[in-house]
This record gives sequence, structure tokens and C-alpha cells, in this order.
Amino acid sequence: MNKIQQRITGLREQMQKAGVQACYISGTDPHQSEYVPDRWQSRSFISGFTGSAGLVVITLKAAALWTDSRYFLQAESELEGTGIQLMRMRVEGTPGPAQWLGHLLEPGDKLGVDESCLSMEQFKNLESDLAVSKIEVQPVGDLLDAVWNNRPGLPVKPVYEHEIQFAGKSRYKKLEEIRQEMHRHKADYILLTALDDIAWTFNLRGSDVDYNPVFLSYAVIGKEKSWLFIDSQKLDKDLMLKLSQEDIDIRAYSGITKFLNELQGSFLIDSSKTNQQLLNSLNASVNIIYQQSIPTELKALKTKEEINCFQNVMRKDGVAMVEFLYWLNQIIGKEKITEYDIALKLNEFRAKQEHFKGASFHPIIGYQDHGAIVHFKVTKETANEIEPEGFLLFDSGGQYLDGTTDITRTVALGEPTSVEKKDYTLVLKGMINLTMVRFPVNTQGCNLDIIARKALWDNGLNYGHGTCHGIGYFLNVHEGPMSIRQEYNEHTIKPGMVMSNEPAFYREGKYGIRTENVIVCVEKEDHGYGRFLGFDTLTLCPIDKKAIDINLFDQKEIDWLNDYHQWVFDELSPFLDNEKVDFLRELTTAI
Repeated sequence: MNKIQQRITGLREQMQKAGVQACYISGTDPHQSEYVPDRWQSRSFISGFTGSAGLVVITLKAAALWTDSRYFLQAESELEGTGIQLMRMRVEGTPGPAQWLGHLLEPGDKLGVDESCLSMEQFKNLESDLAVSKIEVQPVGDLLDAVWNNRPGLPVKPVYEHEIQFAGKSRYKKLEEIRQEMHRHKADYILLTALDDIAWTFNLRGSDVDYNPVFLSYAVIGKEKSWLFIDSQKLDKDLMLKLSQEDIDIRAYSGITKFLNELQGSFLIDSSKTNQQLLNSLNASVNIIYQQSIPTELKALKTKEEINCFQNVMRKDGVAMVEFLYWLNQIIGKEKITEYDIALKLNEFRAKQEHFKGASFHPIIGYQDHGAIVHFKVTKETANEIEPEGFLLFDSGGQYLDGTTDITRTVALGEPTSVEKKDYTLVLKGMINLTMVRFPVNTQGCNLDIIARKALWDNGLNYGHGTCHGIGYFLNVHEGPMSIRQEYNEHTIKPGMVMSNEPAFYREGKYGIRTENVIVCVEKEDHGYGRFLGFDTLTLCPIDKKAIDINLFDQKEIDWLNDYHQWVFDELSPFLDNEKVDFLRELTTAI
């Protein structure tokens, strides 16, 4: 805690030199990434908070961190003793950063921002929100650089090709589709800044960011030629030659601002993903067309080939999960194991599968009270020992060349109480009913969210996070633009979108319950009243039946679970030895 306080003191000295009375730390990188390379772990550096979402604002006398409900308990613990106030986002009565600053600063004071780590949209909104209090937003660059001793440099890990047998579509075809959309918008160029957009477009992958197979880069696509801004030492000679032959010009990563300043014409730019510094570097004569990044939409609509690969990777991941469940069943109560051991074992079983490239996020392993910490980041030092009683929640996933997985199961390690059974069953009802829903085309995620929550709401219960997020194809486990959550999202749910389905419930200090499958939006039957859509399940893994209160299920829910378990058995049993087949048969018998 002393280190954090010393860092804040050092930052305040830099703020005074820069002539600003407050500093805004967005907690992201120049690409607006959720997960960032070590160099841009600025939120963690200045606050000690290690969650993947949140922002920090520091004045000359006060400091606060805003984060969402997934991290309330974690942030409370990690901020203790730092002097940083926790601000619970989306909780009634919690002021936003602008309102908070308006109470603390005087008219004419300045908020310093690193314009390279703030999107154009965020910069504009900050200016507008603070104008009410007559506080000015002042670009000051990265003030932390002078405070951060031995700050990590930019990663230089190799970049490799995502082969066509996995990608399913060539770079040429993807660039052609992007250019068709550019033509429709009358754009000469499109600027790509989101790392997953670039990786998808050019069928390239890397490991600059933990758990996400992406690499630091920018890209500009013109009508006939493309430019990729990347540290060239990440590319071997053969890949460099191949890209060059496809009219993809390799430029230095740091050369993007000078390049943008020299180009003229009309530029298609996503203001939510492009940082303010890049906007400032554009040639004054450029005509900007503000539009969602074209690859964001294209990559969200998975092709038939990609969905086939997802189905294959779910079988592999399902085999790994059954092997894990078998190991857990054999060892629980007989040997000492901790949450940390669970994380290692999940990775060990996945690593046996073909084309495995690593975990898709830091495993969330929560036994008993740790399960109520929504994104609990287990370490060897913080891990609970697991006993043959209570709930164990494990949320994990894998990155494979042929897909990305994300699954959560909650298992009862002893005989659950009636309250535990009720909580567990209400969560499972929500997951099942969202899976079974039918909805007309042009439906937004916020219109579907109630289906996952209704059973909980009917009992005065709720969870504070979203229900579904998009999932990338051997890309980021969190992918937009769609979502299913209470907050409004203009993007509708469309066929081909692959998403999580993860309603939950948490009793603070006791346990957490979450059951998560991956689903894909598909066309459903048309009865003459227009096109209707629904979801097919991709995840293959038994759901623990021990904690189900069957009296809370209706017949449709019982039928769905029995059909799902029969499908899981049929798909996975051919890949298991006899002992594990018998184990899986027991887990998937009808209720």
C-alpha cells in the first residue's frame, strides 16, 4: 500500500508540473483494448486494482476508481489502505467522474488526459460532461512514464499466420468485403486500430496480450492497397514476402501518425475505437466518415466454416472438461487441493487437445465465499483449500487454432441445502429459457435479457453483470458489437453471432452460482409472421444435477436438460475410455 501511495504522490508532482489539477487514467491502451500488454497496465500500477475494467481519477488531494459489479468485492479488497475511493458503477447514487470532479475542482481547473489512451468518443464525452462545471480537458501525454520505474517495453513476440484451413476465408476475400463496404460509404480509406479487427482482417495471430492471440499494430486499408503498422521483427521473412506480394505494405508501428498526416481523401473511422491522438494527427483536409469498424461487424457474423470449427473445438473442450470432472470426483476429500490446483488442472487437460494455444482468459475459480467474487483471480497465495462440501464455481476457456471456448460450471461438492438448491435451480432456469427463446429479426439484446433473469426476479433476486457477450473465433473471448444485458445496445442479434449465455447469482460471503454455455444465433421456423431467430447450443459438458430442485422446473425445462445431456453423452463418449464413459453416463442420466 505504501508503494501505491508513493506512486500517487509522484503522479501528483507530475500533474503540478503539467499545470493540471486532476488526472484521468483510462486503464486501457492506444487500441482501446480490454486486456492490455504489461506496458499499459496503468490502472493496476497506480491503484493496485487488477480487474480488467475500470478507470482511475486522481486530483491533488483525492483519488477514486470506478468499476462494475463484477469487481466490487475484489476492488474493495485491493484498494484497502491506498486512499483510493471505490465508485460502484451503475449503482444508484454513485457519481460519475465528471460529477465527482465537479464537486472537487474549481471552474477553470484542468483535467489531464493521455490522449493516446482515450478514444475520440470518450474525449468528446468528457469535454461535454465537464463543461457544465467549466473544467477543461487538457491533453498532457503519459504522465505515468516519469513515475513508473523499470516500465515494461513494447512486446516483440512473433506474429504467425492463421492458416486458411482454420481461418476459412483468405485475406484477399476479407479485404474485398471490407472494400465493398468502403465503396458503399464512399470512403477512400479505413483506419483499423482494434487489435482483434486487425488480426481477423489479415489472418494473423500473435501473443502480445495475455490470453488474446493478437499483436500490437495499426492498419490502413485503401481501395487497392493496405498498410500494416507493426514492429517488423515480429514477422519472419517468408511472411513478410507473402504480405508484400498481396499488396500489404509493412510500416513501423510508430509511423502511423506521420502516415495519417500525409494522406488525403475520405477516411472511415470508428470513434469508439480510435484514440484522440490519431484524430489529431489526421491531415486537416481529410473528410472523416464516422462509422462502426467494418471488420467488427463482419467477424461477429461467423461463417458456416467457422461454426463447424466451433462445433469441433467444443467437442475437444468438452472431453477436457469431462476428464477434469472425473479427476475432481476421484480426488475430492482424499487429497489436499486448492482453487489454484483447479486452475492448473483445467489447463493441463485442455493442453492435451489438438491445436490448443493456451487459456482464453485467467481462470475464475471460486470455492464457497470466493465464488461470490464474480471475477476472482486466483493465485497460489490467495487460493482456498477445497473440501467435500459447498459450491465450487469454475469459469475457464481455451484458445485453439479452430476456435475459442468459454464455459462456467458450478458443482455441489456435498449435499446442498434447500436454499442452495433453489438459488442454483433459478440460475439454471434462466440459462435454459434463454437458450429456448424465439424472437423476431431486428431484436436487440436488452429485449432478451429479462428471459434469463425472470426466475430470479420472481424471487426478488438478481445479478449485476450482463448475461451474454460475443465470443471471437480464435480471438478475444469478449467480442462485440452485440450483447445481451439490461443496458441498451443498438446492435441487434443476428444469425451467426456466437455468444456466451451466463446468468448467475451471488450470496456475498457464502457462494456464487453461474452456469454458462456458448450459443450461436440461428434461423428458426417461419409460421407466416416474419422471420424468427433462436439459439443453438455449442458447449458440450454435463451440468451438475445434484443441486437441482426439480419441483422448480416445468416440463419444457426438464426435457431440455435431458435432451442436452443425451447430446453431450452421444458427442463425447466416443473420445473417452471406458471408465470415463461410465462416469459421463452417470452425469448425463435423465432427471
